[in-house]
Amino acid sequence: MSFEAFRVTPGTSVDLASWPTRSDVGWDRGKEEGKRRVEVLAARLAELQELFYADGGHRLLAVLQAMDTAGKDSTIRDVFGRMNPQGVRVASFKKPTARELAHDYLWRVHPHVPGDGEIVIFNRSHYEDVLVVRVDGLAPEERWRKRYDHIVEFERMLSDEGTTIVKFFIHISREEQAERLQARLDDPGKHWKFDPGDIETRKKWDDYMAAYAEMLGRTSTEFAPWYVIPGDRKWYRKLAIGEIVVGVMEGLGLEYPEAPDLDGVVIE
Repeated sequence: MSFEAFRVTPGTSVDLASWPTRSDVGWDRGKEEGKRRVEVLAARLAELQELFYADGGHRLLAVLQAMDTAGKDSTIRDVFGRMNPQGVRVASFKKPTARELAHDYLWRVHPHVPGDGEIVIFNRSHYEDVLVVRVDGLAPEERWRKRYDHIVEFERMLSDEGTTIVKFFIHISREEQAERLQARLDDPGKHWKFDPGDIETRKKWDDYMAAYAEMLGRTSTEFAPWYVIPGDRKWYRKLAIGEIVVGVMEGLGLEYPEAPDLDGVVIE
């Protein structure tokens, strides 16, 4: 299956209104089979992660960005959740602390990138500094506009040093977000997930779409591509991301290290 249609071609202008939020590209076997395929992919990723860790010669960084309710957390749980915690980490980037604000904006990010044999998933990321910072006016435009180039060069350095980078923008419609927010309000068991601030962010939807579109166009590269994943169907979002990550890992040429000579070894 190919999901290359969702890959943002480097150097192109992005109009998110022309990118689907609901799709079944690459899959023609329906929702229930799609859900089962997600389970197969999660199991395959667990196998690949063991091989990845044993090989020890690669690093993998997966970036997830999205509007509220798009499903970053459940994607991490259902796609990456079977991996061994010894070899995979999730890093989340929320409002910067006072100490973080006293440094450059990438200072808090760099310690979390993967080491040899390690997979790291960014739940939000360094891209917040050209998203919420832009929309909420937290830095002057002359400052945040320079960050596109900074980020590209940061990722180029990571790539040159051996990190494979794959980035996903989960693209949901405004209507789908409204349904998911309402579902949280209607279910007392989900009230803990509801943040009143999400309503204020929702009012800035068009501004965020403009910010995401420029981010995608300016920072999708051959060494760190963006994929715009249709997010209105939860199962399909997980399937597409799972297929892409499996494809990336299978393409790394991973190998188990050469085993020692075990001839004559006896367990007594």
